[in-house]
Amino acid sequence: MNKTILNSLLTALSCSVIPFQQSATAEPTLSWQPSQEKSSSYILRYDSVHHPVIGKRGMVVSQNITASEVGRDILAKGGNAVDAAVAVGFALAVTLPRAGNLGGGGFMLMHSAKSGDTQAIDYRGEAPSSVTSDDFIEDSKVNRSKTKLGHTASTVPGTVAGLFAAHQAQGKLPWADLLKPAVKLAREGITVSHDLAWALKAKSSVLTKNAESCRIFFKNCSGYMEAGERFVQEDLAKSLEKIAKHGADAFYQGDIADSLVKDMQANGGYFQAQDLESYKARLVKPLQTSYRDHQVLTMPPPAGGLPLLQILNILENFDIRKMGAGSAENLHILSEAMKRSYADRFKYLGDPRFSDIPVEQLLDKSLAKLHSESINLNKASDARKVKASVLQGPAPGPDTTHYSIADSEGNVVSNTYTLSASFGSGVTIKGTGILMNNQINNFVIRPSHVYKNQQREPNAIAGGKRTKSTQSPTLLFKDGKAVLATGTPGGRRIITTVAQLISNVVDHQMNIAEATAYPRIHQGWGKRDYKLEYEPGFSPDTLALLKAKGHKLKAGATMGSTQSIAITGNQLLGAADSRRPGAKAIGL
Repeated sequence: MNKTILNSLLTALSCSVIPFQQSATAEPTLSWQPSQEKSSSYILRYDSVHHPVIGKRGMVVSQNITASEVGRDILAKGGNAVDAAVAVGFALAVTLPRAGNLGGGGFMLMHSAKSGDTQAIDYRGEAPSSVTSDDFIEDSKVNRSKTKLGHTASTVPGTVAGLFAAHQAQGKLPWADLLKPAVKLAREGITVSHDLAWALKAKSSVLTKNAESCRIFFKNCSGYMEAGERFVQEDLAKSLEKIAKHGADAFYQGDIADSLVKDMQANGGYFQAQDLESYKARLVKPLQTSYRDHQVLTMPPPAGGLPLLQILNILENFDIRKMGAGSAENLHILSEAMKRSYADRFKYLGDPRFSDIPVEQLLDKSLAKLHSESINLNKASDARKVKASVLQGPAPGPDTTHYSIADSEGNVVSNTYTLSASFGSGVTIKGTGILMNNQINNFVIRPSHVYKNQQREPNAIAGGKRTKSTQSPTLLFKDGKAVLATGTPGGRRIITTVAQLISNVVDHQMNIAEATAYPRIHQGWGKRDYKLEYEPGFSPDTLALLKAKGHKLKAGATMGSTQSIAITGNQLLGAADSRRPGAKAIGL
């Protein structure tokens, strides 16, 4: 090779190597420095087993993949968190009929980054105005078939009013645009998932009792839908189109309302036209407490936020982090705190428009301190004998789904709504495609003569009343900024599930995916729910230590399905709970 050419090549190669050597020794250009061991340059290692989905311009976390995609698309089109929440709520009525709904109700928290305010919407269902406790009494006993199933089991739905109120308060895009995805899904059909096929088979004995439900969900009552098949809901599409065009009035005063009243009255139900016309979603003030260095905002009565905050207030008196996540000592304190808050829930919680609920007294930190001092660190108290708090002053006594949404502007929504049981009462209103709730079953029902010599419980049934709930959509703030949105379905286990997720994040400093995946317990109160229930995943050694402390243990299935967003710096970290199939966190 020519010497001149060779020297030129060597010079070129040496020039190409020098910049590479310089960049290798330069300071890192990342805005953050990952925590890694010295040996990680050989094999990369991570501190966490579970990892959240990361987004910067938005995050939607719901129990259904398709609904999460709908919310993501609304954010991508310039909608805010409330717009996406409305679209997801209506989409779930199509894609998750066991819980997503037009015929149910729920609770929503909305945080506005611009104003710094957090609004709460109570759109829980109301008992029909004419209903009395004696309507459900036969031979001096409650006829639970009337409170759980059929046309007699439903409260006046609040979902449409609640989503419309949210849009009126903080929405950005046109209302009709937010319902277009749900209309399309209902009209063109969704692909039946394995979970939906299984759920319909599991609830077939309930749904096939109603002719309209049987027609819609079981191929004109001829057989089961299988995974992979197309499920079209034309009647529901028409109802959604009417709501898109005319807003909430279409549901509470128009053709849909007429169909609801006609179907109910033809089948022994208690709805009257005035019940629908007079229904209003209520904007209420969120409850709040401090927990460590965070502010926790959640829903007031009749929702489940009050006992949730009571649990946190009690936990605050213990060094939970030092105990270690999942330790017998930690689980013992959690259990004892749950017992005390649930005792108060049964005694005091109800619709605040009908009873004086001593909220401030129950949230007093000094009361939580007294509760903490009553806990024996080495011995479990009997949940059947734990007494409710003795207070001075006035005192009066499932299938759901949750989603959390955050946008690029810092707005955050936490929403939980329900039909109560899976597929509610099993009734679909003829010609509308709308499944109805069975929330009447959540009221206390006793013969009217029982109350001649005693005061009614706060949750005793009455016309126009909203039954108490465990639903607890929740937001956490630190230094005035939203850092966590969470909530869950799960019936009576909702409150305890949300409390544990918060403790996992704040006390044990888990990332949101780890906090979501961690095994859970539930401790109730009273004769029917006194055992300490636990999910799979706990060490037999830990369970043995709990048993030695006197806990009555009960192996259970999974608890809840938290859909959560953690907000840190300029990142939105989403975690969908794998406990229920099909959940999905999608970031922008």
